[in-house]
Amino acid sequence: MAGTFYDQMAANRRNSFLLALAVVVILGALGFSIGYALTGDPAGGLGATLFAIAIGLVMSLGSYFVGDQIVLTVSGAKEVDEAATPQLFNVVREMTLAANVPMPRVYVIDDTAPNAFATGRDPAHASLAITTGLLEKLDREELQGVIGHEMSHVRNLDIRFSLIVGVLVGSIALLSDFFLRWTWWGGGPRSRSSDREGGGGALQAVMVVVAIVLAILAPIAARLVQLAVSRQREYLADASSVDLTRNPHGIERALAKIAADPEVLEVANRATQHLYFTNPIKKFEERSANLFSTHPPIVDRINRLRQLTGERPLAAAEVAPLAGLD
Repeated sequence: MAGTFYDQMAANRRNSFLLALAVVVILGALGFSIGYALTGDPAGGLGATLFAIAIGLVMSLGSYFVGDQIVLTVSGAKEVDEAATPQLFNVVREMTLAANVPMPRVYVIDDTAPNAFATGRDPAHASLAITTGLLEKLDREELQGVIGHEMSHVRNLDIRFSLIVGVLVGSIALLSDFFLRWTWWGGGPRSRSSDREGGGGALQAVMVVVAIVLAILAPIAARLVQLAVSRQREYLADASSVDLTRNPHGIERALAKIAADPEVLEVANRATQHLYFTNPIKKFEERSANLFSTHPPIVDRINRLRQLTGERPLAAAEVAPLAGLD
């Protein structure tokens, strides 16, 4: 069983890094094609790639230092102390000791929808936000499973990893938008005289077409890869939570209860939904888009956990009874 557990964790990490590498490749290909299309020179392609990376670095610096506070403020999270939520602090302290990370700052979101998320640039600067609905609707074992999942995100450096991938995806969107606007307003490519005399102009024309196609498709592809990365890290955090709590049933029931809960988390939005324990945007909401789901299906997450214990997989219709709702 231990081999299965660590094999699953290793596979999730490997898949995450391969997907992140795919985003880097998309950014590099887009930068090079745009640079070549605009200048007709391979050196121009290299320069555009370096420019895209520079944009990513600037965006990273801003998000690295203030991104977590922006997320907490937008989410309406208020910091609390142990006197206000003693059981919550007790569970968080248990999980931080198990994960061997510093105690995070604890925040509460006044919302009846049960959910939680972790944010921050590293374990020493981590924050944990929990809704009042989560505290009211989950028992202690289920709360341990959720907190263990979130502290796993902190321990596994998922917050930093997601930040890097998100910045790369943002860089791709900015670069694509710049090129398409430049082309639309007649910026057009510039050819070297040597190219006009030879066959370089034809190659540049081809690169212009390639760059336009990539500028349209690259942001979509990068976003889909980003979502795939997010889903892999959720699987990893689920497995890591079992490692911390030594109890797969708490997180299983928590997943089932939260998935079946009809309450809508009003403060969540498309920019923050990937942070939460489960997708806070319900399928029946207008803001939902299943194609761009940030989380794996609940039944898939539960069944991956069941692989660790050798229990039979569940069908989708069996999730609600697991939560004790039928």
